Amino acid sequence: MLGCLLQGETRHFDFICQGVTQGTMDLNLAFNIPFIYGLLPTDNQAQARDRAGGKLGNKGAEAAFTAIRMVALRDAIE
Repeated sequence: MLGCLLQGETRHFDFICQGVTQGTMDLNLAFNIPFIYGLLPTDNQAQARDRAGGKLGNKGAEAAFTAIRMVALRDAIE
């Protein structure tokens, strides 16, 4: 799962972040495949750009690389 969430004026931001975090954990506990948390919770559009390929790196690419490494680790363990 990859996504970006911008903070708005309501509490929906908190509920969505918490739900995605809990859901990702639940999936990892229920299945024998890695589910990687790739949600960027950001305060504004500039921060989102910085974290999605800008000056702070590409967090989506990092999450994808982590997923590949986790599959390889799982296969090595089995």
